[in-house]
Amino acid sequence: MQIDTSIVNNQVIVNLSGELYVEGAEILREKLIRYMEEGQNHFWIKMDKVDYIDSSGLGVLVSIHKRTRQSNGSLVISGVTGFVKELFELTRLNKVFDMQ
Repeated sequence: MQIDTSIVNNQVIVNLSGELYVEGAEILREKLIRYMEEGQNHFWIKMDKVDYIDSSGLGVLVSIHKRTRQSNGSLVISGVTGFVKELFELTRLNKVFDMQ
């Protein structure tokens, strides 16, 4: 799992690539929480290069989504395809997240 982040117009842009398993999910959670502690609460997570995600990865996204909502922030997820898209649809998380 590779995680690249940048801040553009007060929005944290997160480019993910590879497979989001337990270890990568924990690293992602720590990075995003660190941004939130610094006052950032708008996130755009680009997942067009993610080819697998497990329940840990989904859990991190749900957790961050909840935190951003509590702080009047936003979380946008874009680029889900293939297995990852099917998983979002199967779990109905595509109805929870702002998907683009």
